[in-house]
Amino acid sequence: MRAPAQIDDLCFTPAVVLRDLTRRRELSPVEIVEAYLHRIERVDPQVNAFVTVTGEEALEHARRAERDLGKDGAEELGPLHGLPVTVKDLTSTAGVRTTFGSRHFAGNVPDTDGLIWARLKAAGAILLGKTTTPEFGEHSITESPLTGITNNPWDLERTVGGSSGGAGAAVAAGMGALATGSDGGGSIRCPASFCGVVGLKPSRGRIPIWSEQPVFDDVDVVGPMTRSVADCALMLSVVAGPHPYDPYSLLDSGTDYLALLEDASVDRLRVAFSPDLGDPPVEPAVATTVASAAAAFAELGAEVETVEMVLPDPIDYAIRWWAPAIALEFEEKVTDAGLDEGASHPEMLRIRQLAAELSAIDHVRQALTERERIHRAFADVYADHDLLIYPTTAMVAFPHPGPEGGPLEVAGVPSRNPMWENQRFTEAVSHAGFPAVTVPCGFTEEGLPVGLQITAGHGRDDTVLRAAAAFEAARPWADRRPSL
Repeated sequence: MRAPAQIDDLCFTPAVVLRDLTRRRELSPVEIVEAYLHRIERVDPQVNAFVTVTGEEALEHARRAERDLGKDGAEELGPLHGLPVTVKDLTSTAGVRTTFGSRHFAGNVPDTDGLIWARLKAAGAILLGKTTTPEFGEHSITESPLTGITNNPWDLERTVGGSSGGAGAAVAAGMGALATGSDGGGSIRCPASFCGVVGLKPSRGRIPIWSEQPVFDDVDVVGPMTRSVADCALMLSVVAGPHPYDPYSLLDSGTDYLALLEDASVDRLRVAFSPDLGDPPVEPAVATTVASAAAAFAELGAEVETVEMVLPDPIDYAIRWWAPAIALEFEEKVTDAGLDEGASHPEMLRIRQLAAELSAIDHVRQALTERERIHRAFADVYADHDLLIYPTTAMVAFPHPGPEGGPLEVAGVPSRNPMWENQRFTEAVSHAGFPAVTVPCGFTEEGLPVGLQITAGHGRDDTVLRAAAAFEAARPWADRRPSL
Protein backbone atom coordinates (compact mmCIF):
# COMPACT_ATOMS: atom_id res chain seq x y z
CA MET A 1 0.00 0.00 0.00
CA ARG A 2 1.26 3.44 -0.90
CA ALA A 3 1.90 6.08 1.77
CA PRO A 4 -1.05 8.46 2.47
CA ALA A 5 0.66 11.34 0.64
CA GLN A 6 1.22 9.14 -2.42
CA ILE A 7 -2.40 8.01 -2.33
CA ASP A 8 -3.56 11.61 -2.22
CA ASP A 9 -1.32 12.55 -5.15
CA LEU A 10 -2.73 9.65 -7.15
CA CYS A 11 -6.31 10.63 -6.29
CA PHE A 12 -5.75 14.16 -7.58
CA THR A 13 -4.05 13.04 -10.79
CA PRO A 14 -6.07 13.95 -13.92
CA ALA A 15 -7.90 11.06 -15.57
CA VAL A 16 -6.12 11.67 -18.89
CA VAL A 17 -2.81 11.09 -17.11
CA LEU A 18 -4.10 7.99 -15.30
CA ARG A 19 -5.26 6.63 -18.63
CA ASP A 20 -1.85 7.06 -20.22
CA LEU A 21 -0.06 5.53 -17.23
CA THR A 22 -2.24 2.44 -17.26
CA ARG A 23 -1.80 1.97 -21.00
CA ARG A 24 1.97 2.07 -20.53
CA ARG A 25 1.62 -0.46 -17.70
CA GLU A 26 3.22 2.04 -15.29
CA LEU A 27 0.10 2.05 -13.11
CA SER A 28 -2.50 -0.59 -12.44
CA PRO A 29 -6.29 -0.05 -12.44
CA VAL A 30 -6.24 -1.93 -9.13
CA GLU A 31 -3.86 0.64 -7.65
CA ILE A 32 -6.14 3.45 -8.81
CA VAL A 33 -9.30 1.90 -7.38
CA GLU A 34 -7.58 0.99 -4.12
CA ALA A 35 -6.31 4.55 -3.75
CA TYR A 36 -9.76 6.05 -4.30
CA LEU A 37 -11.41 3.60 -1.92
CA HIS A 38 -8.83 4.39 0.74
CA ARG A 39 -9.43 8.12 0.33
CA ILE A 40 -13.21 7.68 0.35
CA GLU A 41 -12.95 5.73 3.60
CA ARG A 42 -10.80 8.48 5.12
CA VAL A 43 -12.48 11.59 3.75
CA ASP A 44 -16.13 10.89 2.97
CA PRO A 45 -17.25 10.73 6.62
CA GLN A 46 -16.48 14.48 6.67
CA VAL A 47 -17.98 15.29 3.26
CA ASN A 48 -20.86 12.81 2.85
CA ALA A 49 -20.71 12.70 -0.95
CA PHE A 50 -21.67 9.04 -1.44
CA VAL A 51 -24.97 7.22 -1.13
CA THR A 52 -23.40 3.88 -2.06
CA VAL A 53 -19.76 2.85 -2.48
CA THR A 54 -19.31 -0.19 -4.73
CA GLY A 55 -15.89 -1.12 -3.37
CA GLU A 56 -15.80 -4.88 -3.86
CA GLU A 57 -17.36 -4.72 -7.30
CA ALA A 58 -14.97 -1.94 -8.34
CA LEU A 59 -11.94 -3.96 -7.25
CA GLU A 60 -13.22 -7.00 -9.13
CA HIS A 61 -13.62 -4.97 -12.31
CA ALA A 62 -10.21 -3.38 -11.77
CA ARG A 63 -8.54 -6.80 -11.55
CA ARG A 64 -10.26 -7.80 -14.78
CA ALA A 65 -9.18 -4.54 -16.41
CA GLU A 66 -5.59 -5.19 -15.33
CA ARG A 67 -5.63 -8.66 -16.86
CA ASP A 68 -7.05 -7.29 -20.11
CA LEU A 69 -4.19 -4.79 -20.36
CA GLY A 70 -1.77 -7.70 -20.56
CA LYS A 71 -3.54 -9.47 -23.39
CA ASP A 72 -3.05 -9.19 -27.13
CA GLY A 73 -5.17 -6.42 -28.60
CA ALA A 74 -4.95 -4.23 -25.49
CA GLU A 75 -4.66 -1.21 -27.77
CA GLU A 76 -8.30 -1.80 -28.77
CA LEU A 77 -9.59 -1.40 -25.22
CA GLY A 78 -12.07 1.36 -24.50
CA PRO A 79 -10.89 4.96 -23.94
CA LEU A 80 -11.84 4.80 -20.24
CA HIS A 81 -10.52 1.30 -19.64
CA GLY A 82 -9.84 0.81 -15.93
CA LEU A 83 -10.74 4.38 -14.92
CA PRO A 84 -13.17 4.79 -11.98
CA VAL A 85 -16.31 6.90 -12.36
CA THR A 86 -18.92 8.08 -9.89
CA VAL A 87 -22.55 8.33 -11.01
CA LYS A 88 -25.15 10.70 -9.61
CA ASP A 89 -27.89 8.80 -7.84
CA LEU A 90 -30.56 9.94 -10.28
CA THR A 91 -29.09 7.75 -13.04
CA SER A 92 -30.04 4.09 -13.02
CA THR A 93 -27.24 1.56 -12.52
CA ALA A 94 -28.22 -2.06 -13.13
CA GLY A 95 -27.66 -4.16 -10.02
CA VAL A 96 -26.63 -1.16 -7.90
CA ARG A 97 -29.25 0.66 -5.88
CA THR A 98 -30.55 3.94 -7.24
CA THR A 99 -32.36 5.91 -4.53
CA PHE A 100 -33.10 9.29 -6.19
CA GLY A 101 -32.15 10.72 -2.78
CA SER A 102 -35.48 9.51 -1.41
CA ARG A 103 -36.37 7.29 1.55
CA HIS A 104 -39.11 5.86 -0.63
CA PHE A 105 -36.49 4.29 -2.90
CA ALA A 106 -33.77 3.48 -0.38
CA GLY A 107 -33.78 -0.17 -1.51
CA ASN A 108 -34.48 0.36 -5.20
CA VAL A 109 -32.18 -1.74 -7.42
CA PRO A 110 -32.84 -1.20 -11.15
CA ASP A 111 -32.17 -3.83 -13.79
CA THR A 112 -31.19 -1.38 -16.54
CA ASP A 113 -28.54 1.31 -16.92
CA GLY A 114 -29.14 4.95 -17.71
CA LEU A 115 -27.65 5.82 -21.09
CA ILE A 116 -24.79 7.95 -19.82
CA TRP A 117 -23.59 5.22 -17.47
CA ALA A 118 -24.14 2.53 -20.12
CA ARG A 119 -21.79 4.39 -22.47
CA LEU A 120 -19.18 5.01 -19.80
CA LYS A 121 -19.27 1.34 -18.85
CA ALA A 122 -18.98 0.27 -22.49
CA ALA A 123 -15.87 2.46 -22.72
CA GLY A 124 -14.28 0.51 -19.87
CA ALA A 125 -15.10 2.74 -16.91
CA ILE A 126 -15.45 1.22 -13.44
CA LEU A 127 -18.29 2.27 -11.14
CA LEU A 128 -16.83 3.57 -7.88
CA GLY A 129 -20.16 4.52 -6.32
CA LYS A 130 -23.32 6.63 -6.44
CA THR A 131 -23.21 10.26 -5.32
CA THR A 132 -25.70 12.22 -3.26
CA THR A 133 -28.56 14.32 -4.56
CA PRO A 134 -31.53 16.06 -2.96
CA GLU A 135 -34.74 14.10 -3.25
CA PHE A 136 -35.45 13.53 -6.97
CA GLY A 137 -32.84 16.21 -7.68
CA GLU A 138 -35.43 18.87 -6.93
CA HIS A 139 -33.46 21.32 -4.78
CA SER A 140 -30.59 23.75 -5.22
CA ILE A 141 -28.72 22.37 -2.18
CA THR A 142 -27.70 18.76 -1.60
CA GLU A 143 -29.46 17.37 1.42
CA SER A 144 -32.25 14.84 1.73
CA PRO A 145 -34.09 12.86 4.40
CA LEU A 146 -32.23 9.79 3.16
CA THR A 147 -28.61 10.94 3.08
CA GLY A 148 -28.53 14.10 5.20
CA ILE A 149 -26.32 17.05 4.30
CA THR A 150 -23.37 16.95 1.90
CA ASN A 151 -20.57 19.28 3.02
CA ASN A 152 -18.30 21.44 0.91
CA PRO A 153 -14.71 20.12 0.90
CA TRP A 154 -13.34 23.68 1.07
CA ASP A 155 -15.36 24.47 4.19
CA LEU A 156 -17.40 21.71 5.79
CA GLU A 157 -19.82 24.25 7.27
CA ARG A 158 -20.89 25.35 3.80
CA THR A 159 -23.15 23.98 1.09
CA VAL A 160 -22.14 22.27 -2.14
CA GLY A 161 -25.20 23.58 -3.96
CA GLY A 162 -27.37 21.19 -5.89
CA SER A 163 -28.52 19.01 -7.19
CA SER A 164 -25.29 17.29 -8.35
CA GLY A 165 -23.68 18.21 -5.05
CA GLY A 166 -22.30 14.79 -4.21
CA ALA A 167 -20.63 14.59 -7.62
CA GLY A 168 -19.02 18.01 -7.26
CA ALA A 169 -17.85 17.31 -3.72
CA ALA A 170 -16.42 13.90 -4.63
CA VAL A 171 -14.35 15.33 -7.49
CA ALA A 172 -13.16 18.33 -5.46
CA ALA A 173 -12.17 16.11 -2.52
CA GLY A 174 -10.16 13.66 -4.63
CA MET A 175 -12.67 10.84 -4.33
CA GLY A 176 -12.90 10.32 -8.09
CA ALA A 177 -11.59 12.13 -11.16
CA LEU A 178 -14.67 11.58 -13.33
CA ALA A 179 -18.29 12.10 -12.29
CA THR A 180 -21.69 12.35 -13.92
CA GLY A 181 -24.23 14.99 -13.01
CA SER A 182 -27.51 16.29 -14.38
CA ASP A 183 -28.59 19.87 -14.99
CA GLY A 184 -31.89 21.60 -15.68
CA GLY A 185 -31.51 24.98 -14.02
CA GLY A 186 -27.89 24.75 -12.92
CA SER A 187 -27.57 21.43 -11.11
CA ILE A 188 -24.16 20.66 -12.63
CA ARG A 189 -22.79 24.17 -12.80
CA CYS A 190 -23.71 25.48 -9.34
CA PRO A 191 -22.10 22.57 -7.43
CA ALA A 192 -19.10 22.69 -9.76
CA SER A 193 -18.70 26.40 -9.06
CA PHE A 194 -19.10 26.04 -5.29
CA CYS A 195 -16.70 23.06 -5.20
CA GLY A 196 -14.07 24.48 -7.55
CA VAL A 197 -14.31 21.95 -10.38
CA VAL A 198 -15.31 21.87 -14.06
CA GLY A 199 -18.94 21.20 -14.95
CA LEU A 200 -20.42 21.04 -18.45
CA LYS A 201 -24.07 21.55 -19.31
CA PRO A 202 -23.93 20.29 -22.87
CA SER A 203 -26.31 21.27 -25.62
CA ARG A 204 -29.61 19.45 -25.16
CA GLY A 205 -29.29 16.25 -27.17
CA ARG A 206 -25.50 16.18 -27.20
CA ILE A 207 -25.63 13.42 -24.56
CA PRO A 208 -28.80 11.33 -24.81
CA ILE A 209 -30.93 11.31 -21.68
CA TRP A 210 -32.93 8.30 -20.58
CA SER A 211 -33.96 7.19 -17.08
CA GLU A 212 -33.21 10.54 -15.42
CA GLN A 213 -36.12 12.51 -16.94
CA PRO A 214 -38.95 12.01 -19.42
CA VAL A 215 -37.42 11.97 -22.89
CA PHE A 216 -39.56 14.86 -24.14
CA ASP A 217 -38.16 17.13 -21.42
CA ASP A 218 -36.14 19.50 -23.61
CA VAL A 219 -34.35 21.37 -20.78
CA ASP A 220 -32.71 18.75 -18.57
CA VAL A 221 -29.34 17.32 -19.60
CA VAL A 222 -26.74 14.98 -18.17
CA GLY A 223 -23.05 15.78 -18.29
CA PRO A 224 -19.54 15.45 -16.90
CA MET A 225 -18.00 16.96 -13.76
CA THR A 226 -14.21 16.79 -13.49
CA ARG A 227 -11.12 18.52 -12.08
CA SER A 228 -9.80 19.56 -15.50
CA VAL A 229 -11.17 20.61 -18.87
CA ALA A 230 -9.28 17.79 -20.59
CA ASP A 231 -10.99 15.20 -18.36
CA CYS A 232 -14.33 16.80 -19.18
CA ALA A 233 -13.59 16.53 -22.91
CA LEU A 234 -12.50 12.92 -22.50
CA MET A 235 -15.84 12.03 -20.91
CA LEU A 236 -17.85 13.96 -23.48
CA SER A 237 -16.11 12.11 -26.33
CA VAL A 238 -17.35 8.84 -24.86
CA VAL A 239 -20.94 9.72 -24.01
CA ALA A 240 -21.92 12.08 -26.87
CA GLY A 241 -23.82 10.87 -29.92
CA PRO A 242 -27.39 10.05 -30.92
CA HIS A 243 -29.62 7.35 -29.49
CA PRO A 244 -33.09 6.26 -30.62
CA TYR A 245 -34.50 6.60 -27.09
CA ASP A 246 -33.89 10.35 -27.07
CA PRO A 247 -35.97 12.34 -29.59
CA TYR A 248 -33.73 15.41 -29.10
CA SER A 249 -30.50 13.56 -29.90
CA LEU A 250 -28.06 15.54 -32.00
CA LEU A 251 -27.07 13.42 -34.97
CA ASP A 252 -23.34 14.09 -35.11
CA SER A 253 -21.21 11.43 -33.45
CA GLY A 254 -17.64 10.25 -33.09
CA THR A 255 -16.19 13.66 -32.21
CA ASP A 256 -12.92 13.50 -30.26
CA TYR A 257 -13.41 16.52 -28.00
CA LEU A 258 -10.10 15.87 -26.25
CA ALA A 259 -8.21 16.16 -29.53
CA LEU A 260 -10.00 19.46 -30.21
CA LEU A 261 -8.33 20.96 -27.15
CA GLU A 262 -4.88 20.77 -28.73
CA ASP A 263 -3.57 24.32 -29.17
CA ALA A 264 -6.80 25.68 -27.64
CA SER A 265 -6.96 29.44 -27.97
CA VAL A 266 -9.35 32.38 -27.67
CA ASP A 267 -7.15 34.60 -29.83
CA ARG A 268 -9.30 36.91 -31.98
CA LEU A 269 -12.54 35.48 -30.64
CA ARG A 270 -15.29 38.00 -29.98
CA VAL A 271 -16.22 37.64 -26.32
CA ALA A 272 -19.21 39.29 -24.66
CA PHE A 273 -18.88 39.82 -20.92
CA SER A 274 -21.85 40.35 -18.60
CA PRO A 275 -20.96 41.18 -14.99
CA ASP A 276 -24.38 40.16 -13.65
CA LEU A 277 -26.56 38.84 -16.51
CA GLY A 278 -28.74 41.89 -15.98
CA ASP A 279 -29.83 40.75 -12.53
CA PRO A 280 -27.74 42.11 -9.63
CA PRO A 281 -26.60 41.86 -6.87
CA VAL A 282 -23.32 39.95 -7.02
CA GLU A 283 -21.01 39.44 -4.06
CA PRO A 284 -18.04 41.83 -4.43
CA ALA A 285 -15.46 39.02 -4.24
CA VAL A 286 -17.24 37.19 -7.06
CA ALA A 287 -17.58 40.32 -9.17
CA THR A 288 -13.89 41.19 -8.80
CA THR A 289 -12.68 37.66 -9.54
CA VAL A 290 -14.87 37.24 -12.62
CA ALA A 291 -13.90 40.67 -13.95
CA SER A 292 -10.27 39.57 -13.63
CA ALA A 293 -11.12 36.44 -15.62
CA ALA A 294 -12.65 38.58 -18.37
CA ALA A 295 -9.43 40.61 -18.44
CA ALA A 296 -7.51 37.36 -18.86
CA PHE A 297 -9.49 36.63 -22.02
CA ALA A 298 -8.39 39.99 -23.38
CA GLU A 299 -4.78 39.24 -22.43
CA LEU A 300 -5.10 35.99 -24.40
CA GLY A 301 -6.02 37.92 -27.54
CA ALA A 302 -9.82 37.92 -27.41
CA GLU A 303 -11.87 41.00 -28.22
CA VAL A 304 -13.82 41.46 -24.98
CA GLU A 305 -16.87 43.69 -24.87
CA THR A 306 -19.15 44.30 -21.90
CA VAL A 307 -22.80 43.78 -22.82
CA GLU A 308 -26.11 44.35 -21.09
CA MET A 309 -28.57 41.47 -20.80
CA VAL A 310 -32.31 41.89 -20.40
CA LEU A 311 -34.04 38.68 -19.36
CA PRO A 312 -37.27 37.69 -17.64
CA ASP A 313 -36.96 37.53 -13.85
CA PRO A 314 -35.01 34.26 -13.39
CA ILE A 315 -36.48 33.33 -10.03
CA ASP A 316 -40.07 33.98 -11.04
CA TYR A 317 -39.47 32.11 -14.28
CA ALA A 318 -37.86 29.14 -12.52
CA ILE A 319 -40.69 28.80 -10.03
CA ARG A 320 -43.39 28.92 -12.67
CA TRP A 321 -41.54 26.53 -14.95
CA TRP A 322 -40.31 23.93 -12.49
CA ALA A 323 -43.00 23.79 -9.82
CA PRO A 324 -45.53 21.90 -11.98
CA ALA A 325 -42.82 19.51 -13.27
CA ILE A 326 -41.59 18.82 -9.74
CA ALA A 327 -45.13 18.29 -8.51
CA LEU A 328 -45.83 15.86 -11.37
CA GLU A 329 -42.72 13.83 -10.62
CA PHE A 330 -43.64 13.69 -6.93
CA GLU A 331 -47.15 12.56 -7.78
CA GLU A 332 -45.92 9.82 -10.11
CA LYS A 333 -43.19 8.49 -7.86
CA VAL A 334 -44.71 8.90 -4.41
CA THR A 335 -48.39 9.71 -4.24
CA ASP A 336 -49.56 7.40 -7.03
CA ALA A 337 -47.54 4.59 -5.46
CA GLY A 338 -49.34 5.08 -2.16
CA LEU A 339 -46.14 5.96 -0.30
CA ASP A 340 -45.92 8.10 2.84
CA GLU A 341 -45.47 11.74 1.82
CA GLY A 342 -44.13 12.53 5.29
CA ALA A 343 -40.86 10.80 4.41
CA SER A 344 -40.04 13.60 1.95
CA HIS A 345 -38.20 16.87 2.45
CA PRO A 346 -40.64 19.64 3.53
CA GLU A 347 -39.54 21.70 0.53
CA MET A 348 -41.11 19.09 -1.77
CA LEU A 349 -44.47 19.66 -0.15
CA ARG A 350 -44.13 23.46 -0.42
CA ILE A 351 -43.34 23.17 -4.13
CA ARG A 352 -46.41 21.00 -4.67
CA GLN A 353 -48.55 23.64 -3.00
CA LEU A 354 -47.02 26.35 -5.17
CA ALA A 355 -47.73 24.27 -8.29
CA ALA A 356 -51.36 23.93 -7.25
CA GLU A 357 -51.67 27.72 -7.18
CA LEU A 358 -50.46 28.15 -10.78
CA SER A 359 -52.84 28.06 -13.69
CA ALA A 360 -52.23 26.23 -16.94
CA ILE A 361 -52.03 29.61 -18.66
CA ASP A 362 -49.25 30.68 -16.25
CA HIS A 363 -47.20 27.64 -17.13
CA VAL A 364 -47.77 27.81 -20.88
CA ARG A 365 -46.86 31.49 -20.86
CA GLN A 366 -43.51 30.53 -19.33
CA ALA A 367 -43.01 27.67 -21.79
CA LEU A 368 -43.74 29.78 -24.86
CA THR A 369 -43.64 33.57 -24.47
CA GLU A 370 -41.11 33.96 -21.67
CA ARG A 371 -38.85 31.19 -22.91
CA GLU A 372 -38.76 32.76 -26.37
CA ARG A 373 -37.63 36.04 -24.77
CA ILE A 374 -34.81 34.20 -23.01
CA HIS A 375 -33.68 32.48 -26.19
CA ARG A 376 -33.76 35.69 -28.21
CA ALA A 377 -31.69 37.57 -25.61
CA PHE A 378 -28.88 35.03 -25.87
CA ALA A 379 -29.22 34.61 -29.63
CA ASP A 380 -28.83 38.38 -30.10
CA VAL A 381 -25.50 38.22 -28.26
CA TYR A 382 -24.25 35.20 -30.23
CA ALA A 383 -25.14 36.92 -33.49
CA ASP A 384 -22.19 39.26 -32.89
CA HIS A 385 -19.98 37.27 -30.50
CA ASP A 386 -18.40 33.83 -30.30
CA LEU A 387 -18.76 33.55 -26.52
CA LEU A 388 -20.70 35.05 -23.66
CA ILE A 389 -19.02 34.85 -20.24
CA TYR A 390 -20.39 35.77 -16.82
CA PRO A 391 -20.39 34.54 -13.20
CA THR A 392 -21.66 31.03 -12.64
CA THR A 393 -23.23 32.07 -9.35
CA ALA A 394 -23.72 35.44 -7.70
CA MET A 395 -22.12 34.16 -4.51
CA VAL A 396 -19.60 31.62 -3.28
CA ALA A 397 -20.68 28.60 -1.25
CA PHE A 398 -22.75 29.84 1.67
CA PRO A 399 -23.21 28.30 5.14
CA HIS A 400 -25.67 25.43 5.31
CA PRO A 401 -28.97 27.26 4.98
CA GLY A 402 -31.34 25.18 7.09
CA PRO A 403 -35.09 25.31 6.37
CA GLU A 404 -34.88 28.36 4.09
CA GLY A 405 -32.99 26.28 1.53
CA GLY A 406 -30.65 29.05 0.39
CA PRO A 407 -28.96 32.33 1.34
CA LEU A 408 -31.14 34.94 3.01
CA GLU A 409 -29.19 37.74 1.33
CA VAL A 410 -26.58 38.37 -1.34
CA ALA A 411 -24.20 41.31 -1.04
CA GLY A 412 -26.43 42.71 1.68
CA VAL A 413 -29.60 42.54 -0.42
CA PRO A 414 -32.41 40.24 0.83
CA SER A 415 -33.03 37.21 -1.37
CA ARG A 416 -36.32 37.16 -3.23
CA ASN A 417 -36.54 33.39 -2.81
CA PRO A 418 -33.58 31.71 -1.04
CA MET A 419 -34.15 28.26 -2.56
CA TRP A 420 -33.66 29.53 -6.11
CA GLU A 421 -31.08 32.25 -5.40
CA ASN A 422 -27.92 30.36 -6.29
CA GLN A 423 -29.29 29.45 -9.74
CA ARG A 424 -30.05 33.01 -10.83
CA PHE A 425 -27.22 32.95 -13.39
CA THR A 426 -27.56 29.35 -14.58
CA GLU A 427 -31.29 28.99 -15.20
CA ALA A 428 -31.74 31.09 -18.33
CA VAL A 429 -29.13 29.54 -20.62
CA SER A 430 -30.57 26.10 -19.86
CA HIS A 431 -33.97 27.11 -21.19
CA ALA A 432 -32.39 28.81 -24.18
CA GLY A 433 -30.73 25.47 -24.96
CA PHE A 434 -27.16 26.71 -25.39
CA PRO A 435 -24.10 24.87 -24.03
CA ALA A 436 -22.39 26.24 -20.92
CA VAL A 437 -19.34 25.20 -18.94
CA THR A 438 -18.22 26.47 -15.57
CA VAL A 439 -14.53 26.60 -14.67
CA PRO A 440 -12.83 27.83 -11.50
CA CYS A 441 -11.47 31.35 -12.04
CA GLY A 442 -10.09 32.17 -8.60
CA PHE A 443 -10.56 31.96 -4.85
CA THR A 444 -11.78 34.43 -2.26
CA GLU A 445 -9.72 35.51 0.74
CA GLU A 446 -11.58 32.80 2.69
CA GLY A 447 -10.26 30.19 0.25
CA LEU A 448 -13.62 29.56 -1.45
CA PRO A 449 -13.68 28.92 -5.21
CA VAL A 450 -15.37 31.24 -7.71
CA GLY A 451 -16.79 29.94 -10.99
CA LEU A 452 -16.75 31.51 -14.46
CA GLN A 453 -19.49 30.47 -16.87
CA ILE A 454 -18.57 30.24 -20.56
CA THR A 455 -21.42 29.89 -23.07
CA ALA A 456 -21.71 29.79 -26.85
CA GLY A 457 -24.24 29.34 -29.65
CA HIS A 458 -26.27 26.26 -30.49
CA GLY A 459 -24.26 23.08 -30.60
CA ARG A 460 -20.95 24.82 -29.92
CA ASP A 461 -19.85 22.50 -27.11
CA ASP A 462 -16.43 22.38 -28.77
CA THR A 463 -16.16 26.16 -28.60
CA VAL A 464 -16.90 26.43 -24.88
CA LEU A 465 -14.49 23.59 -24.07
CA ARG A 466 -11.68 25.10 -26.15
CA ALA A 467 -12.20 28.47 -24.47
CA ALA A 468 -12.26 26.83 -21.05
CA ALA A 469 -9.03 24.95 -21.84
CA ALA A 470 -7.30 28.15 -22.98
CA PHE A 471 -8.39 29.94 -19.80
CA GLU A 472 -7.35 26.96 -17.65
CA ALA A 473 -3.87 27.03 -19.17
CA ALA A 474 -3.55 30.75 -18.45
CA ARG A 475 -5.02 30.57 -14.94
CA PRO A 476 -4.31 27.05 -13.63
CA TRP A 477 -6.15 26.00 -10.50
CA ALA A 478 -6.03 22.21 -10.19
CA ASP A 479 -2.92 22.26 -8.00
CA ARG A 480 -5.04 23.60 -5.14
CA ARG A 481 -6.67 21.01 -2.90
CA PRO A 482 -9.05 21.30 0.01
CA SER A 483 -7.32 20.61 3.34
CA LEU A 484 -9.33 17.62 4.50
